[in-house]
Amino acid sequence: MKNIITLLVLTALFTACNNGSKEVNKLDTAVLEMDNTDAKEPKMTFSQSKWDFGTITEGERVEHTFKFVNDGKSDLLIGSATASCGCTIPSPPKEPIAPGEEGEIKVEFNSTGKSDMVTKDITILANTNPVKTILQIKVFVEKKDQ
Repeated sequence: MKNIITLLVLTALFTACNNGSKEVNKLDTAVLEMDNTDAKEPKMTFSQSKWDFGTITEGERVEHTFKFVNDGKSDLLIGSATASCGCTIPSPPKEPIAPGEEGEIKVEFNSTGKSDMVTKDITILANTNPVKTILQIKVFVEKKDQ
């Protein structure tokens, strides 16, 4: 009797595993189709997404230009570029970036009233997938000698 129950359990498990593999194949196909759809969208590829200004003195203004390429198949449009603080001002391109073309986002940081280690995020919203891209700057601000 134990052998019959064991045989039934093993048969049920084997059947369930075979049925599950068909579902996995359907899922794989759906993922591949999504990848093909995404390939038609613009894609923003940055050479670097973080920048360290090193050490500066309070009151200094520094800037860095983040460079990117549209590695997608359609025009890239940047809707907005905002920083986590008013001391950081991003300047994105206003014109569309064609596939294969390069673009730049200049970021200016004003250290007035800041001290020690400062990290700021810049949020880019564009017609990409995902819609949001985060850039980051950091800087160590030394107080002015008084």
